[in-house]
Amino acid sequence: MFEGDPTATTPMSPFAPPPPPARKNGGIPAGRLVALGLLAFALAAFSGRVDLASLVSTARNYVDRAAPAVQTTTSSTDAAAVAAVKDVVQRANEAQVQAYTRNDPTLMRATATTAYYQELVQTNQGLQASGAQSIALVKLEWVDVSVSGTTANAVTNETWRTTYSDGSVADSTDRNEYTLVLQAGAWKISADVQPNTQVISPGTGSGTAPTTVTQPGTPASVTSSSSNWSGYAASGGTFTSVTATWTVPTVLSTSSGADATWVGIGGLSSRDLIQAGTQAMVDPSGVTYTSWIEMLPQSSRDVPLSISAGDSVTVSITQQSGNDWLIAMKNNTTGGTYNVTVQYASSNSSAEWVQEAPSVGRGLVSLDQFGTVQFSGASAVRNGKAMSLSALSAKAITMINGQGQAIAQTSTIGNDGSSFTVARTDATSSPQSGGRRRRP
Repeated sequence: MFEGDPTATTPMSPFAPPPPPARKNGGIPAGRLVALGLLAFALAAFSGRVDLASLVSTARNYVDRAAPAVQTTTSSTDAAAVAAVKDVVQRANEAQVQAYTRNDPTLMRATATTAYYQELVQTNQGLQASGAQSIALVKLEWVDVSVSGTTANAVTNETWRTTYSDGSVADSTDRNEYTLVLQAGAWKISADVQPNTQVISPGTGSGTAPTTVTQPGTPASVTSSSSNWSGYAASGGTFTSVTATWTVPTVLSTSSGADATWVGIGGLSSRDLIQAGTQAMVDPSGVTYTSWIEMLPQSSRDVPLSISAGDSVTVSITQQSGNDWLIAMKNNTTGGTYNVTVQYASSNSSAEWVQEAPSVGRGLVSLDQFGTVQFSGASAVRNGKAMSLSALSAKAITMINGQGQAIAQTSTIGNDGSSFTVARTDATSSPQSGGRRRRP
């Protein structure tokens, strides 16, 4: 289904991740459309080795994964139930296209649970905000269907085509893992996860440079490129905490799109990612600023921490014990705080400090004109020791557009070892296929 996830990218050539993210994803509450994330690139990005099997959602350099051979299996002996599940998935995809074409979201209600219907509504709203003129399901292949009592799972490979108002067309092929539940005698979709999207492409940052970069710091010279991530990421070891402070950027209301600033743990070489941050979304009424948290594969959700352009915000994510994580957010300008303890199973495999172009459905929202984001106090606890970006040997990531131009340029790390900037360039940010997990 054309529903929130990370970015379709190019699997690396021998070298070697989103929201995915996002953002799903990771990523844009079911109220936030981003899932604005997430994202991952292989540990090979830092070791020089390539292991395509380890590439994960929230990593990139654009080419869709080859779809597995068509194969339908089932653990159910009830052929009628399997057929009913397939029928619901097919009708749900058709309903989403019709709902988008007619601008009538209620057409999607019959095949989705209440919670998932709300996600789909926000997905289509985010697509409209990104400039998508139409969506179409080009191809659907069945991989697996299983039915057990009142629950079912279905796996498909789907190719979707998005046509944007500027005339551009983007195709993306993704594996979809559906969860369905039986309600009042009818199957309804309760979730759809796209786990194998790639986001980050480790490389040398050799894309075509834009003519102007309003960058207060020296651009990082050796970076990984991403279709929706910019900033820094560290891997190698066990990460139990991440933190940073940034200034909420002042976004031009005359621009279009969105941006999200966050810190997170996991996601570079695994499918998990716990993250929290701030976001700006531009629509006809102006710019809306929100705070959010997200734990893939769940959708992101807004939290009651008010922010405005120019505010200083500090966010930290810390493992307490076992699967208990404390997410602490503070608006240093107003004194407002938000703290929550959540349950999450993390791989603890990486830490990230990111400025992101959110995603919606399988398309990235255009990156707005956010100017410059200043990060400070960026650090993480690895193997029990608190370490700065420099001590972690964190690697820079530069966001690029479909032409390989830098659209969000990451600077080198400051002399204090824990500060850097991400600056919006003058290069065009046109919507692309794929995207992390966060939805705007």
